[in-house]
Amino acid sequence: MRCLRGTAPSASGPHTVDGHIPPVPRGPDSTATMTAGQLLREDPQPCRHSPPALHPAIVPSYPPPESDADESWVWSQIKAEARRDADAEPALASFLYATVLSHSSLDRSLAFHLANKLCSSTLLSTLLYDLFVASLASHPTIRAATVADLLAARSRDPACVGFSHCLLNYKGFLAIQAQRVAHVLWAQNRRALALALQSRVAEVFAVDIHPAAQIGKGVLLDHATGVVIGETAVVGDNVSILHHVTLGGTGKAIGDRHPKIGDGVLIGAGATILGNVRIGSGAKIGAGSLVLIEVPPRTTAVGNPARLLGGKKGDDMPSESMDHTSFIQQWSDYTI
Repeated sequence: MRCLRGTAPSASGPHTVDGHIPPVPRGPDSTATMTAGQLLREDPQPCRHSPPALHPAIVPSYPPPESDADESWVWSQIKAEARRDADAEPALASFLYATVLSHSSLDRSLAFHLANKLCSSTLLSTLLYDLFVASLASHPTIRAATVADLLAARSRDPACVGFSHCLLNYKGFLAIQAQRVAHVLWAQNRRALALALQSRVAEVFAVDIHPAAQIGKGVLLDHATGVVIGETAVVGDNVSILHHVTLGGTGKAIGDRHPKIGDGVLIGAGATILGNVRIGSGAKIGAGSLVLIEVPPRTTAVGNPARLLGGKKGDDMPSESMDHTSFIQQWSDYTI
C-alpha cells in the first residue's frame, strides 16, 4: 500500500516547521510576551516518559469563549502540542512533522492523516488526500464542525490530553470527519465512492456510519468501537455517543426508518435505538438500553425495553456533563 509521506528532520534534533525552537524567556513578566512557539515547555529537559505540560496561556483547559477565530486558535494549539511531543519523544518526531508540523492548516493536516489511515492497495492515499482537501476547502461548515468536534472531545473526555491527541488518535473523531466527506459525495450523487469510503472507515475504525446520515457539530464518539448509524438517522449538535451504540431500523422497511437524535443528547455505551423515533433535546439514554419509543426532551430512558424517568430541569446538557448514573436511584434500589 502506498501512503503519503512528509519530509521530517532528524529524530535527534529539534522539531519545528522552521527548524528551530526559540528560547523560552524567563522572568516574572515573561509569560505575557511569549509566543506559542516559545511556550513549548517550562522545563528545558523534558521527561521522556510523559510530555511536559504546556503553559496554560497556550493550552487552557477550555477554549476562550470570546474567540472569533476558533479554527486558527485550535490549530495553533495542535501545532504547539506537536512540537512539544516531537521534542519529548523522538520516536514520534517524523510522524508528527509529516502529519501536523509540515502543513499550513488544520484541514490539510486532517486530509493528510485521513488519507494515510484509509488508503489501501487499490484506494490510493493521493486520491483520498485530494478528495478530502477539496471537500474541506469548498465546505466551510465541515471545517467548523471539525473544530467543534475537537473542542467537544477536549472538554468532555477527561482522557483527552490535548487537541493533537484527538486529531491523531481518536478514531471516533476521524470516523465522523470521513463521514462528512462521504456525505458530501452522497449529495453529489457520487454514491459508489461514498459507499466505498464508508466501507473503509468501517474496516479501519470499526465505526459504521452511512454516508446519507446527517451528523451535527460538536459530536463526541467516545471510544467509538462498534457504533452503527443508519442511512436516514439524524444526529443533532453537541451530542455524546459512547461505544457499541446502534441507531438502526426495525427490519426491512424502506424510507425514513432511523432515529432522530436531538441536540445535547447523551447515549450510553451499548444502547440501541431502533426505528424512526425522536429523542428529544437534552435527553439521556442509559447504557445498555433498548429504546423503541420516542423520548421527550430532558427525559431519561433506561432499561430493556426502556422506560422513561422524569424530566430534568436546568441548563446543563447531559452530553456535556457526561453524567451516566444520576438516574439510577429513580430506576432501582441499586447503590453505586
